[in-house]
Amino acid sequence: MGGGIAGLTHAIAARRAGFDVEVVEVRPDWAVAGWGLSLTGPALRALRSVDLEDVCLAAGYPISRTLNCDVTGTVHNVMELPSVLGPGRPAEAGMGRPVLHEILRARAAELGATLRTGLSVRAAETNGDQISVRLDDGTTRTTDYLLGADGVRSRTREQLGLTGEPRYTGQMVWRALVDRPEWATDIHTFGGPTFTAGLIPISADKGYVFLTEGLDDPEPLAGDLLADRMRELLAPFSGRLAEVRDTITEPGQVVRRPVHALFVDGPWHAGRGVLAGDAAHSPSPQLVSGAALAIEDAVVLAEEMAVADDVEKALAAYGTRRHDRARALVETSVALGRAEREGRRDEMHALQRQGHGGMAAPI
Repeated sequence: MGGGIAGLTHAIAARRAGFDVEVVEVRPDWAVAGWGLSLTGPALRALRSVDLEDVCLAAGYPISRTLNCDVTGTVHNVMELPSVLGPGRPAEAGMGRPVLHEILRARAAELGATLRTGLSVRAAETNGDQISVRLDDGTTRTTDYLLGADGVRSRTREQLGLTGEPRYTGQMVWRALVDRPEWATDIHTFGGPTFTAGLIPISADKGYVFLTEGLDDPEPLAGDLLADRMRELLAPFSGRLAEVRDTITEPGQVVRRPVHALFVDGPWHAGRGVLAGDAAHSPSPQLVSGAALAIEDAVVLAEEMAVADDVEKALAAYGTRRHDRARALVETSVALGRAEREGRRDEMHALQRQGHGGMAAPI
């Protein structure tokens, strides 16, 4: 259930392990929210296990460092990102989110997974050694297990009776697709008076500008105001970022989302239904590791299913392997967002190193 990063990656891993797979995605057109993301080293390491590391690196932009700057663009801190891929390999890659989704969909289909859109799960019930899943078109599937990878507001989580409530963190995140300037060969962050902006390259010719705005009430904003408002928020920044800011002119360039954090602090499965990705854990974006956690979930679940002789034991083993790692990342990301809102820059850098260092450890 869910045709996002976690669901599609698991479809690939499960097909490689010999399972029949059906992916059900509620969006009728595979629509993707957002322009870009960072595939950190741990994400690429997990993709290596399904032979997609090199494909994704070729489609993205290799990155080795984060340069932390002030509002003028002066560099005050350089963070060498942990390299987990081996000598001569980048630490991570910036990538267009729609590009990653297309790569995952194509590989899942190539391997024989059934992909369906415009559908979601209406009800699920474990009956002995199978789970019965009723879709909202009235059809029913009887299968070995159900993966709920349907996002932070997961309906599957509720249907399985698992507890977890997304919590607004007091920040809005803005992203704008821009032409990549020649100087943007690494991640750049720019510390403003009350928030952080930055630029991440995602291809040879494109990048995206991000901004995290502290906001007590996540009120909506009309789409035709997005570009103007983002330029206003970026007004305190001069130098390199100012040059890019002035190219943000079209509302269609900009995506604005409230930041919600979530961690299901308990079992991630009930019967033969199980959660992965944002449905189980949704960090703040400051550690750019949400995709890494989702991809790791997908791979680890397939690993456990391939070796276990009991499905529910496999689901429990998967949760045990993932629980502490995901909780640490979510908690660190939320602490990082809080330090950002309060202007504690030195603490932010320490939390970044802590979060990336933890994720660099083996799965």
